[in-house]
Amino acid sequence: MCDTCGCEKKRTVDLERSLFSKNREIGEANRKFVEKYGTKLINLISAPGSGKTTLLEATIERLLPSYSIGVIEGDIETERDAERIRRKGAEAVQITTGGACHLDANLVHKALHRLFEKRDKYDLIFIENVGNLVCPASFYLGEHIRCVLVSVPEGSDKPAKYPTTFKEADIFAITKVDLLSFFDFSIEEARKEAKRINPQVSVIEISAKTGDGIEEWIKALGF
Repeated sequence: MCDTCGCEKKRTVDLERSLFSKNREIGEANRKFVEKYGTKLINLISAPGSGKTTLLEATIERLLPSYSIGVIEGDIETERDAERIRRKGAEAVQITTGGACHLDANLVHKALHRLFEKRDKYDLIFIENVGNLVCPASFYLGEHIRCVLVSVPEGSDKPAKYPTTFKEADIFAITKVDLLSFFDFSIEEARKEAKRINPQVSVIEISAKTGDGIEEWIKALGF
């Protein structure tokens, strides 16, 4: 109660700060959990249609059966991407958000346990985040590597337009480079802007269709 007038005092709680703090705490738990099994966790962030699933398919083809791979698929609806991954021979768990525009650490925590119910060893687990270049950037999931993908049809201005997303990225993958002759995309501009925001980011040019850049991508993952 207020001593002056007897009204109820109101306390402002910074819910956003509390949310992000709790998410990071769970994210750190996720990282420690997978490290117990010698697993590397990769978070893939991009807009819809950038080629995340196609890149994963090409990666699985190169790494199986030498390495064990799991994938956590995040989508608003359907299990179509998870089905594509399973057809390539990797384990996949689908997270259907029902409208949420990103995955958070708690959702990934639950999915990790579901993956390890399927097998007890993974060398590599990919998190294919919900297609969005804004919200996923704010949620640490426990990943060892964060990769942001931008496809040639999307335009080379994306790093400049979404700087927060690129600020924490370890890898910037420019995908669908086999389409460069059909679109006004400047590799130089995209690279320059990404490096301006994050000088440490590795930039890789990839075509999952032709195989260009796939070996460099796999080396960047540490395999």
